[in-house]
Amino acid sequence: MSFDALLIVGFGGPEKPEDVMPFLENVTHGRRIPRERLEEVAKHYYHFGGKSPINKQVAELIESLRVVLAARGPNLPVYLGNRNWDPYLADTMKQMKANGVRRALAFVTSAWASYSSCRQYLDNIAEAQAAAGEGAPEIVRLRHFYNNPGFIEPMAERVREAYASLPEATRDQATLLFTAHSIPMSMAQGCRYVEQLTEASGLVARLAARDEWRLVYQSRSGPPTQPWLEPDIGDALKELAAAGGKSVVVAPIGFLSDHMEVMYDLDHEAKQLCDELGMTMARAGTVGTHPRFVEMIQELIVERMEGDEREECAVGCCPAPVVQGRPQSPAGG
Repeated sequence: MSFDALLIVGFGGPEKPEDVMPFLENVTHGRRIPRERLEEVAKHYYHFGGKSPINKQVAELIESLRVVLAARGPNLPVYLGNRNWDPYLADTMKQMKANGVRRALAFVTSAWASYSSCRQYLDNIAEAQAAAGEGAPEIVRLRHFYNNPGFIEPMAERVREAYASLPEATRDQATLLFTAHSIPMSMAQGCRYVEQLTEASGLVARLAARDEWRLVYQSRSGPPTQPWLEPDIGDALKELAAAGGKSVVVAPIGFLSDHMEVMYDLDHEAKQLCDELGMTMARAGTVGTHPRFVEMIQELIVERMEGDEREECAVGCCPAPVVQGRPQSPAGG
């Protein structure tokens, strides 16, 4: 099957302090989030100078991918379009159309099925095509990769590295916690998010030779009255300490790169909590630009071009949850 470009579909993030509030307003558009809540989340970005690391990390992934595609093929031009910040997906789609792109593959920078990490991106692509008008490129998304060896193997390597960083005396006793972004229960009940995270965590733990592990959640952004996936990592750490735990490895399996929610919620907040509880914490890295992960993307491209049309999600998959009559989705970035 013939394709003439690759589109990386990203989340986007602010580049400077004055970008932070407009970015958060983009993320939460239509959700009636109180201004005070946005200002609270903005402090996370200001803590790191008002710049999210996600844009640089995606740029590094694209550069690594271009090298692999040039060496192993297919040598497709690579475009980036973001949901929430420049370069916006609609602008990229218009540029692709102007450049004569007719059919493109899309790699979405999320491994999971849920409204926010699957369906919303597909809707974003459709909206961008509509904005580009007649002659907009046809877009075919690469399949989900949550259980692909090219994701599992580098994640297991990151877990092993984190264990190796712990003092030898506490290394074998360290509890392994996998983390992912919490989402509303109403969203989770309509998709395979928890099922996929559980499967992937088990595969990584097995490859990292860790028999005991637990899946926990982080970064919830909804009102206290709205049920979200639990347990929260903070609660899990407190339970671990109360049971006599002295060390923990935290593996953010739900994230592809070390962006703001990893850096603030884990490296800052969770680490601070562990210090208060008297526990040693090692945070496993994300897959980022691990060579095996980059090769996996290339393999998914070749797979699709050779006619493999496997896809876990069908038309209408991962519906948006409706709370008080309005679709809801978590913030991120």
